[in-house]
Amino acid sequence: MMLHFSEALLPGGWRRDVRISVAGGVIVALDCDVPAQAGDERFAVGVPGMANLHSHTFQRGMAGLAKRRSAVAESFWSWREVMYRFVGLLTPEDVAAVAGLAFMEMLEAGFTRVGEFHYLHHAPGGVRYARQGEMAERIVEAAVVSGIGLTLLPVFYAHGGFGGVAPGAGQARFVHDLDGFARLHEAAGEALRALPDGVLGVAPHSLRAVTEGELAACVGLAGGGPVHIHVAEQEREVAECLAFHGERPVEWLLQRGMGDGWCAVHATHMTPAETAGLAASGAVAGLCPLTEANLGDGIFEGAAYRAAGGRFGVGTDSNIRISLAGELEMLEYSQRLGLRGRNLMAAPGESAGRALFEGALWGGAAALGVASGLRVGGAADVVALDGAHPSMVGRAADGWLDGFVFAGAGAVDTVWRWGVKLVQGGRHVGREGIVAAYRARMGRLLAG
Repeated sequence: MMLHFSEALLPGGWRRDVRISVAGGVIVALDCDVPAQAGDERFAVGVPGMANLHSHTFQRGMAGLAKRRSAVAESFWSWREVMYRFVGLLTPEDVAAVAGLAFMEMLEAGFTRVGEFHYLHHAPGGVRYARQGEMAERIVEAAVVSGIGLTLLPVFYAHGGFGGVAPGAGQARFVHDLDGFARLHEAAGEALRALPDGVLGVAPHSLRAVTEGELAACVGLAGGGPVHIHVAEQEREVAECLAFHGERPVEWLLQRGMGDGWCAVHATHMTPAETAGLAASGAVAGLCPLTEANLGDGIFEGAAYRAAGGRFGVGTDSNIRISLAGELEMLEYSQRLGLRGRNLMAAPGESAGRALFEGALWGGAAALGVASGLRVGGAADVVALDGAHPSMVGRAADGWLDGFVFAGAGAVDTVWRWGVKLVQGGRHVGREGIVAAYRARMGRLLAG
C-alpha cells in the first residue's frame, strides 16, 4: 500500500510531499519531497494516530444521563451513585456492545489505541463468572471488532476508602483480593492474545481503594508494563489522604517510586511542589478534560506543569463525548479560564494546536507502553485530515493542527490501523453493524 500526503507531521516536524510505503501493517519506507505516483492514495494532511490513555468504555452507555439536578449539591460523588446503579444492570453482552461503539467513535475521532482502565469484573452482587476473564474478553472482543489498538489495564479495587474500609454494595462488581486479582490479570493476558499488539498493564484503582502493601504487589504484578492510578481527582480525596497518611496523594506516591512507566490519572489537585515533582518524575499526567469538566472536578495546573517539562496525554474517561480535538481544546481552554490568558499550553513562538497534539501524542504513547510517530519500522497507524474541511481551508503546517483542535473536530477523514483502513470519509467501515448492536442492547437496558 502506498500513501501520499501533501504535508505530513513526522517526528522531526512537518514535511511536504511525503510518500509512505506500508507492508504487513508496518511503514517500510518513508520518502519526502517526492511526487505522488500512479496508484498512490492521495491526501492533503497526514498525522500519527493518537493514544487515548484513559477510558471506562461501559460508561459510554450512560453518556447524557445524570443530568437532572437533585435537592442535594451535585458533584462527582452524586454522579458516582448514578454510575453504580447503571453498572449493576450490565451483562457481558452489553459491555461488548457498548465498548464496540466507544472504540468505533474513538477511531473516528483520530484515536488509534486506547488504555482501558477495566474495573467491571464480576456479575451483579459480586458473583464471580465461571471464567475469571469474562469481562476482559468482552473488551478484547470489542477491540477486535472495531480494530483499535488496546492496552488493557485490569483494575485492582479492594476497599471503599482509606484505611481498608469495606467496599460498599455498589462496588461489589469491582473488588478482588490479591490472589483473585493475580488470576484475573493472567486471564486478561490470555485474552489479549487475540490482538496482534495488545499490551497488558495494571491499575491499582486509587489510594482510597488499595493499601500500601497491595499497591506494591500490583506494581510487581505489572512486570514492567504500564501502571495507571487515579490520583487527586477530588478535593475530598486529598483531604482524606492527608487525614490518613499525613501526606497528599501525589506527594505520597512520588515518595514511593511513582515515575517512568506510571500514569497519574487526573492529578487535578496538586500543590506547586507536587506539580514540579510529578513533572520531574517521568510519570505521565493522564488528563481527561471533558470528563473533568462534566464532573466539576477542577482544573489541572497545565501551564505550570508544561513549563516544568512534564509529560501528559489525554483520555476520554467516562466517554461523555468522544473527541480527540475536544479533549485538547478543553485542556487549553481550562487554562485560559483559570489564568485569564491565551495559548497557555504552548511555549513562546509555538502553535497551541501543535503543542497540544504533540504533547499528547508522545505522552499518551509512553503511558500505554507503545512507540508512536510516523517512522520506518513503526506501525502504520495513520490519520488523514480533510484539507477541504471548512476549518482547514487555506492552512499549512502547524495551521492544520490549530484548525483541527480549535475549529475542526470533524476534520478526520481516513484512519488506518496497522495499515488497515478502518475509517473512510469520517465514518468507520463497520459503523452500521456496530451501531445496530449497541442500539439493540441499550434499547433493552434503558427501556427497563
